[in-house]
Amino acid sequence: MDTERIGAEDWSELQRNLEESIPVYDRVNGFATLGQVSKWRRMVRDRLPHGDRVLEVGCGPGSFAEDFVGGDLVCLDPIPEMLRVAKARVDPKRAARDDSVVEFVEGVAEELPFEDASFDAVCSLFSFRDWYDKRAGLAEVLRVLRPGGTVVIVDPAKMNRLHGVLGWLWMRLWVGAYARLLFRRSDHPWKWLAKTYRSFGTTRDYVRMLEEVGFVDVRAKVVFPGMATIWQASSP
Repeated sequence: MDTERIGAEDWSELQRNLEESIPVYDRVNGFATLGQVSKWRRMVRDRLPHGDRVLEVGCGPGSFAEDFVGGDLVCLDPIPEMLRVAKARVDPKRAARDDSVVEFVEGVAEELPFEDASFDAVCSLFSFRDWYDKRAGLAEVLRVLRPGGTVVIVDPAKMNRLHGVLGWLWMRLWVGAYARLLFRRSDHPWKWLAKTYRSFGTTRDYVRMLEEVGFVDVRAKVVFPGMATIWQASSP
C-alpha cells in the first residue's frame, strides 16, 4: 500500500471492513471530523454544476447523495450492500423533492462502466484514498467527463509529514477509541481508516497527480480545522 496503489489482498480486506462499518458509518465520520463532515459535503455540492449529470464515485451508504438536489445523479460503489443501503436511503428523499431517480451502479473507479464524455461532473467524498489505483481511477474520471467538466474530491488532509503523523495519531487513538466503544471489540473495521490514511499522500501529491493525468485548473483547499482537503479540477 502506497500513495498511488493498494494491493489486491489489502483492497479486498478493506472492502470487507467497509461493509462491516455500514451501521455506524455516519456516526464515526461525524465523530472523527468533529461534526464538520456535513459542512464539507455542502462545500462539494456548491462546487458542482446544477441541473447536469453528476457521477459520485464511492457513494457509500448515501450520505452525500441523499441531500443532492436536482440534476441527474449516478452513484457508483464496489460494495453491493452499500448500494442497497444507499438506495433505500436516497430514493424516498429524492422522490419527496420530485427529483429524478438516482441510478445505482456497482463498479470501481479504475474501470468506470460508462461511455466517454458522459458526465458534466464527478465527485468523490472520502473514498479516493480507498481506490486501489488512484492514477488509473483519475484517468477514468477524465475519460468520462465532458470537455470543461468538473471533478471534486474531498478526503483527509495531509499537508506535510508532521501533519500526517498527527492525523494518524488522531485516527488511531481518538477515533479508534470511539470505534472500539461502538463495536465492543478491539479488532474493529475502523482500524482501516488509520491504515489507509497512513499510506495516503499529501495534498500536493494529488494536485500533481491530477495535473499529470491531464486535468487543468487544478487547485486544492485544506478546510478547517485542517482535517480534510478539497481538490477541484477541470477537464480540458
